[in-house]
Amino acid sequence: MKKVDIGSDYIKLDQFLKLADIVMSGGEAKLLIMSEEIKVNGEVATQRGKKLRSGDIVEYMNKEFQVSK
Repeated sequence: MKKVDIGSDYIKLDQFLKLADIVMSGGEAKLLIMSEEIKVNGEVATQRGKKLRSGDIVEYMNKEFQVSK
């Protein structure tokens, strides 16, 4: 599991995907989220503006990324 430091209290899902180098652009993040390929804490995430906080786990292609403050 890779820890990704966000430096604030929360971050939106689409911004986190860019910060974690999962995607290169907001448009790519939107497509992944809309195609239900991203999970947050074990559940499929469909809101690109979903707020992530320290301790949340984002999963994509069987790789896990933990939000860290």
